[in-house]
Amino acid sequence: MEGEISWESYSTSYLVSEVVESKPVSEGDGSQDGGTLVSLDAILPSDLLEKVLSFLPIASIIRSGSVCKRWHEAVHSVRFSWTSMLPQKPWYFMFTCSEDAVAGYAYDPSLRKWYGFDFPCIEKSNWSTSSSCGLVCFMDSEDRSRIFVCNPITKDWKRLQDAPGGKHPDYSALAISVDRKSHNYTVAVAKCRQVPEDYYQWDFSIHVYESGSESWATPFNEILVGWRGGDECVICNGVLYYLIYSTGVLGNVEPRHCLVMYDLSGRSSHASLMRMAIPVPCSLTCGRLMNLKDRLVMVGGIGKHDRPGIIKGIGIWELCNKQWREVVRMPHKLFQGFGEFDDVFASSGTDDLIYIQSFGSPALLTFDMSQKMWKWSARSPVTKRFPLQLFTGFCFEPRLEVAS
Repeated sequence: MEGEISWESYSTSYLVSEVVESKPVSEGDGSQDGGTLVSLDAILPSDLLEKVLSFLPIASIIRSGSVCKRWHEAVHSVRFSWTSMLPQKPWYFMFTCSEDAVAGYAYDPSLRKWYGFDFPCIEKSNWSTSSSCGLVCFMDSEDRSRIFVCNPITKDWKRLQDAPGGKHPDYSALAISVDRKSHNYTVAVAKCRQVPEDYYQWDFSIHVYESGSESWATPFNEILVGWRGGDECVICNGVLYYLIYSTGVLGNVEPRHCLVMYDLSGRSSHASLMRMAIPVPCSLTCGRLMNLKDRLVMVGGIGKHDRPGIIKGIGIWELCNKQWREVVRMPHKLFQGFGEFDDVFASSGTDDLIYIQSFGSPALLTFDMSQKMWKWSARSPVTKRFPLQLFTGFCFEPRLEVAS
């Protein structure tokens, strides 16, 4: 029902928050015994105030800057970099697939609230996205070379040099990894295009951007035979993991998906990726890769044995010593709770939290890896206005101290 929607409009332009002057408490103000009242805020050292604020959810930190002039200065202090801020649960940005400008709502799981949210940089709903430690990376889905990096909370953003490897590949995937100490970041773009007039071979290349040097390199290129690239990759512990797909032309129908990996730190080995390929644990309709506390996790749609393209459930697996370990399968009643659920769906996660969303519904389900607990989000303010309307989204960690 409409009254059950728990959300509020939220502006991330916190740098221009209204400042309210604080007034000292004078003698006799509300004191019944004639004593002097002393404001605790007035005697609290600035570093201790900042420490107290760092324990709040990030939305509360931003709002606290409007309490008084002193709190505003504490929240926006140049001296205080928020490096001691407690880890924040990832937010989920949900929006409608359309050709119009991208705008939607961000879900805060700590306060179980939705906020009206506008992302900088992203222009189309079908752009590729990847996030890490407060930064979100976007890639233009048309030329697959125009790339932006931004902090969606502070609105800081930067356009990178265009990625090499040519424009308009048949398939491409994007991943970003941010170092939590130095805040330097690595962006990886995997591109795959069919070799002209050859249905068996696909030209696959990896391109890497380092923020420290502000430059691109192309450390790897290989011809895949009977396999093609896709749109799903992630960086975990310095390794790029990438899902490839069987073309079926060589009879390699099972498995339909396979995981390949490339060590970004070494970049010296030119051995074939297929020599170390890891089959997926079962017949999948789609797979979503994510880095959860330096653990590689995959959320996948489980296909039927006789009709592998038809989804019958959703599973979560973790890669341990190049072997897949099943973590959990979504209970059938939750799977049915989405209503319309296609064979492909949106899923992303960070820290210990995984989000799962059907493209055909604004319903959002979370799974906590540490507590092994499923939970629906607070009801989304997004409503379905026509039968074929689609939704998508991705998660990001809200941070104040990371810049592009």
